[in-house]
Amino acid sequence: MRVSQGCNVTRCVCSFESWPRHCYELDTEQKMDSSRKTIRMLLLYEFRLGHAATEAANNICRAVGVDAVSVDTAWRWFDRFRNGEFGVDDLPRSGRPQEVDVGHLEELVESEPRLSSRCLAESLGCSHVAVELHLMELGKVWKYGVWIPHELTPHQLQVRIGICMCLLTSHRNFRWLYNLVTGDEKWVLYINYMHQRQWLSPGQRGMDTPRTQLTTKKALLSVWWNSTGVIHWELLPSGHTVNAVVYCQQLDRVAEKLKGKQDLVYFLHDNARPHVATMTRDKLLELKWKTLPHPPYSPDLAPTDYHLFRSLTAHLSGKTFNDNNELESELGSFFDQKTPDFYERGIMELPQRWRQVVDGSGVYLN
Repeated sequence: MRVSQGCNVTRCVCSFESWPRHCYELDTEQKMDSSRKTIRMLLLYEFRLGHAATEAANNICRAVGVDAVSVDTAWRWFDRFRNGEFGVDDLPRSGRPQEVDVGHLEELVESEPRLSSRCLAESLGCSHVAVELHLMELGKVWKYGVWIPHELTPHQLQVRIGICMCLLTSHRNFRWLYNLVTGDEKWVLYINYMHQRQWLSPGQRGMDTPRTQLTTKKALLSVWWNSTGVIHWELLPSGHTVNAVVYCQQLDRVAEKLKGKQDLVYFLHDNARPHVATMTRDKLLELKWKTLPHPPYSPDLAPTDYHLFRSLTAHLSGKTFNDNNELESELGSFFDQKTPDFYERGIMELPQRWRQVVDGSGVYLN
């Protein structure tokens, strides 16, 4: 684009009437090649003439071409001119570094894995897109951690390590685990909703899945088992729960079923209140069972939690029961269809878990 001779952009005195034929003598090729700098010079010219930003934008678009400059751009440059900034060149910008310090990025991620890509980009002075690309190259995946049962204190971590060390070194080998009896309680629901993915067309609404309510009808399951299978299980009547008296009565029934089959019993249960009550301790002494220590807040070290109940939950998913008889029948079928290998595998996994706790400084197992 060229401005006619005799017209100084910064101090033009020609009138608007002479604009089309005097200040914008442009051929078609020059119009298409007009640069941003030239547009800014024309904006400055319009500003010197005392025109408003909107009027200036309309004048330039009529002369140069539609959409040559927007009203917003004209307002922005007029604000700069009012502040005494008459330069029309692009200001130098620092930009972002072309390369990312991958070593530093890896150190940041290892020290604080919860930092988002934007936080990492701010620390490294680069774009978050570059950070995400390098994290992918490092094999990193942005995902949630697992829920844990409890925020363990340093003392509780040491207790877990100490108990696991004791159990690992208490015998020359782990044959004694074949005499282990363990058990626990679990609420089982009459209606077990399962949230599943669905193949849907664009805009199609999927099938709804109700959210499980706290008031859903349920029953308390108590079960005891060893490396060969389930020894005894029972469902408490609706509205009942386990206390020390009920628990001692249940232990008597378990002992009755073990009579003549297993004389030596190493007993493992968690630290629920009925399990550690004075009445329960006296009952275990009466039965002459050797109670194993169990660290508090440690379902990852209880075979019933990490093995049996986990499998049971998956089995019941999506099933609905109308009454107690249907639920009992399904539970009995589940326990019976499991092979002895299933139960043995759950018990004999304990030494490996004890070692992992010791090696992992007491933290929960994945």
